[in-house]
Amino acid sequence: MALQATPYKVDLNLTDIDRSIYESLRFTVAKHPSETEERLCVRLIAYALWYHEQLAFGRGLSDIDEPALWEKSLDDRVLHWIEVGQPDAERITWCSRRAEKFSLVAYGNLRVWQTKVLDNVRNLKNINVVGVNQEALENLARDLPRTVSWSVMISDGELFVTDERGQHEIPLEWLVGER
Repeated sequence: MALQATPYKVDLNLTDIDRSIYESLRFTVAKHPSETEERLCVRLIAYALWYHEQLAFGRGLSDIDEPALWEKSLDDRVLHWIEVGQPDAERITWCSRRAEKFSLVAYGNLRVWQTKVLDNVRNLKNINVVGVNQEALENLARDLPRTVSWSVMISDGELFVTDERGQHEIPLEWLVGER
């Protein structure tokens, strides 16, 4: 019998001073059986970084033809394709050709990945890649409750998440492009 996805209820109070976005959002997101809490947190960070009312979670791990998140136009064109993790150069190129804008939130040990993969795709015109500090991510994802209540503030490119355990500064490093 296949394992089922685990639903997480999310209450996200988003304050993005850089883009003048102030939203209180409630939604449910599914955590794939093979997905870690860290990856789920990265998807939520990506949602906050590029929030738009048309932004939606894709099937991600269960469908390789869909991203972690995407924004589609009313005529079903993919305006923004957002991935998380450390995809290979072929995947980045493939995804960037399917959307007007491609963004990636990379996490984990990025040193080797940057040299082997990222250097090969820097010439693509429509990509943005941001790296998330691994230690801060691990701290944020530790003991992640099934009901996530985050206040996220983005100011001058800095990301702060406040949850029931306090405030977490999540250092971001823009590796290619910008938000």
